[in-house]
Parts: sequence; C-alpha cells; structure tokens
Amino acid sequence: MKVLVIGSGGREHALVWKIRQSKKVEKVFCAPGNGGISQIAKCVNVRADNIKGLVDFATRNKIGLTVVGPEQPLALGIVDEFQRRKLKIFGPEKKAAQLESSKVFAKEFMQQYHIPTAPFKIFDNQAEAIGFCKSVEFPVVVKVDGLAAGKGVMIVHNFQEAETAIEAVFDEQRFGTAGSRIVIESCLVGQEVSVMALTDGKSIIPLLPSQDHKQAFEGDSGPNTGGMGAFCPAGFITDELMEQVVEQIFQPTVAGLRNENIPYRGVIYAGIMLTKVGPKVLEYNCRFGDPETQVVLPLLKTDLLDVFKAVIDRRLSNFRALDWRPGAAACVIMASEGYPGHYESGRKIIGLQNVRNEGCYIFHSGTRRDGKQWLTDGGRVLGVMGSGDNLQAALKKSYSLVDRIKFPGAMYRRDIGFRVLGDKRK
Repeated sequence: MKVLVIGSGGREHALVWKIRQSKKVEKVFCAPGNGGISQIAKCVNVRADNIKGLVDFATRNKIGLTVVGPEQPLALGIVDEFQRRKLKIFGPEKKAAQLESSKVFAKEFMQQYHIPTAPFKIFDNQAEAIGFCKSVEFPVVVKVDGLAAGKGVMIVHNFQEAETAIEAVFDEQRFGTAGSRIVIESCLVGQEVSVMALTDGKSIIPLLPSQDHKQAFEGDSGPNTGGMGAFCPAGFITDELMEQVVEQIFQPTVAGLRNENIPYRGVIYAGIMLTKVGPKVLEYNCRFGDPETQVVLPLLKTDLLDVFKAVIDRRLSNFRALDWRPGAAACVIMASEGYPGHYESGRKIIGLQNVRNEGCYIFHSGTRRDGKQWLTDGGRVLGVMGSGDNLQAALKKSYSLVDRIKFPGAMYRRDIGFRVLGDKRK
C-alpha cells in the first residue's frame, strides 16, 4: 500500500516513522514534510491546507491511505472531500472537527451531554467580557474560539491581566478571526494529562496516557506554546482513573456525536485535568497531539496501519486491546530562541549524526536541508526522544542527546517530567 501523511512537523515525522515499520507499506509520501522526514519518506511540495492539490495527488498516485496530521486541513473539510472522491483517509469529517476548531462548539457540546468540564461563559464583545471579569474569582482562563496553534489559551491571575488578554483578542486582533469569540472559564487545578483514543464512531480504544509541557519555560512558566516536551506513560493515571476517563468522557463524547448525526472516525484527544472531584476536559483535539505522538508511538507494538484501516472500515471492535512495549519514552523539544514569539530561521544545526544510542530518535519539527547542512526552519525545531525501562532512564537518554546537538539560540526545558519526578528527575 502507498500511504500519504499530511503535515510538516514532529508529529508527522513520528507518524511516518511508525507507518514505515508496517510490512504492508510499499511507499510513504509526506506533504509537505520537512528535512528530517525527507530521509525516510518522499516529500511532496503540496501545502497541508491545499485540499484540491492533496486530493489530486492522492488520486494520481493511487494512494491507498491518507493520514491527516494537523488540525487545519481537518477544519477545512479534507476528509469530506477525500471521501467524496472515494479515497480512504484517517481523520474526522469537518462537522466533527468542530470539537477542536471551535472552543465554543466544544464547551456547549460538553454542557449538553454532561461531560465534565470547567464552568464557562461565551463572549463576542470586548466590553461585556471585561465587565464579567470584574466579578470573577481569579485565576480564570481566556480562550479564543478558533484555531491558534496551541497559543490561544491565556491563564490570567487578576483583573488587569484579564483586561490585557481580552484587549489583545478583540482590540489588537492578535488571533485574527479565531478570536471573534472567546470563552472565559474557571481555572481547574490538578495534574494535567493527555489521553488520545481511537474510535470508529462506536468502539473506543484509548492509547497510553501522556503528559505534555505547554509553557515555554521551566516550572511551567511563560507563554503557552505548541508543547515543549512530553513523556509516556503518565504513571500517575491508575487503571481505575483510565476507566473513569473512558466512561465519563470518551463514551458520552462519541455517543453525543452519534446523536447529533456527526460520524467520527479517527483519533480523539482529550486534554484532561485530574481534579479533586474527578477528571475534567480542558479541551478536545481531533488529531494526534504534538509532542505526545512522539512518545506514545515509540511504545506501540501493534501495526499502526492495521489500526488505521480498522477505524476507517468501522471494525475497530476486532481489536480488544493494543499491544504495548514496557518502559517509558520522553521527548524534549529544542526550539528557536524567541519561540513562541518572533524567532529567526536558517541557523546551522550540528550534532544530528549523534544518534547512536538504542532507544533514541530525533523527530524533526522545523528543519530543512541546504546541501549537506541542516538549518532551522521553524519555532519548534527538533523533538529528541529517548526510551528506557522507566521515565528517569528515558529522560537521561533524551538529555544526553540534546546536550550534543547545537544551533545558535537553541532553547529547551530541562525539567520535563518535574511534576512527577520532582528531585528524582536526574
């Protein structure tokens, strides 16, 4: 089978890497891909949001399966278009993708189907939103409605911060049309966990839980990013808690979508806060997480292609469970100086040939080749993954490799896993 992966980041590199391990794969393409992906797949110069170009490419090249990495093509309806052309594609349709593309839709959906989440209010007016914040108990969370590459969530600790955040959305239009509406919700407290699950619209199989590190700087400080590192499994999630997550979140979500006549096939990701009164949904994503994918897939033994086909063909019930490797995986993101704000690209990377350790892999997020040189080409540049018998061993491998990779202005967090390991991290 020929497979096409859509996207250009570390998540797509991990998907290509895992799909290539299947004996059923003849060739893997990636559109548009990146420098690292080009080493293991054929990169195609078609943007991820060019739906017509992608459909035409898949048709011409007799692609047997397309896997969508990022959220934007899902929100644009790529799955609907592929299905209209009788092409097999892994991911939810446009209506279902609203769970991620609209925070307002997701919050109202959760409220209607009694899925646990934080209390919230919706605003499309700056003055009303600021007025509401005069009477709230801080901290609260301000979220823009539309897609904002993981940067549209702002935790504010007092009225002045709230006013500044709301003005940035409405007055300065920092998020463009994504900020035409906002959600203001109570700030949940507890351990945060990412749980991705596969569903064919009826059956649900959760993947191993992982923990992302969203803030740019150590100690979970600084602005929100697309993710600065992750580890898997999140060992603080017990089997009992996972059952709760499936029964109280995933099952009513999939049943609610069915009730709304919205078919959902693909991966559904719930960002969850484990509060004192149980798990609550922070947000939905309708695709694999980044960098969570870079730590979950290295532990998966089951052929990923078989699972994707079962989801698309609505026969996921054939899988009672997935097969997992023991141990843990950790990923440290190396980013460009200034990320998630302004940063410069085109900086020379050295040390990428240093991957000689078993259980290590470098997933490229923003790189390109210039002759024999590697150059930075994005905010998040590399995801350095290590796996081992436990989280400490996995992190030791990751950081050992990070220390041997250099580019001007490289920034990364040295405390991945700190909420679990504390002083035992090193």
